[in-house]
Amino acid sequence: MTHQTAEVRKPRKSPLRVAGLRALDQPLAAPSQAAAMRQSGAQLRQMMISEYCHWLRSRTNKHKQPFQDETITAYKVAARALDAWMTREGIEEDFTACDTGTLNRFFADYLAAHGQSGTNTKQRNLRHLFTWLESEYDLPHPYTPHLNRYAPVKVRPSTLSVQFIKDLLEVTGNGKARSFADVRDHALIRMLCEGVRRTEVVQMQLNDLPADLLAHAQAAGGTGGVRT
Repeated sequence: MTHQTAEVRKPRKSPLRVAGLRALDQPLAAPSQAAAMRQSGAQLRQMMISEYCHWLRSRTNKHKQPFQDETITAYKVAARALDAWMTREGIEEDFTACDTGTLNRFFADYLAAHGQSGTNTKQRNLRHLFTWLESEYDLPHPYTPHLNRYAPVKVRPSTLSVQFIKDLLEVTGNGKARSFADVRDHALIRMLCEGVRRTEVVQMQLNDLPADLLAHAQAAGGTGGVRT
């Protein structure tokens, strides 16, 4: 009796990887057809960026909240900057060709053109692309100790004075407002002073407000004007 064993292949997670696996199962095409089927490195990178953005929309950030659209846009812009540099360098491969040495070259060139602060921002935003590549393409993460890091430029922080914040809280009732508008404004100022991003404050829901402020809001005239 003979035993036949089927070849076991590691499942591909990414649609691009699945497409590549299917291509291996197809009969060999004529040279002209094979040339037409080949995608350039730039085209493959554009497809990866699109797939990467879909992945981001299915994830949550460190605060367990969905990524904001402007955050996804910033991460996409960083990936496009790397794509444009690879095109200029004549690298006809997709993003999986990027190792630590390649990224050190990219960030050095970016530093020369955009300065240290812009390079620090791109370096932070690009990390997520390679986290995705590590997950979907088994690419060793290039953000190793050998990656040259660029710190943000130290500038004097531009913040509101403590006294001005106290005045704003006082004007809005200091937690004892008699109108709903003041209760709402006081809650928003408190959230902003605790370091919450402006976009997160704009998208706040009623149940995101502190319980004590909700109680004051109900006593001050209901919850009209706040999204639920």
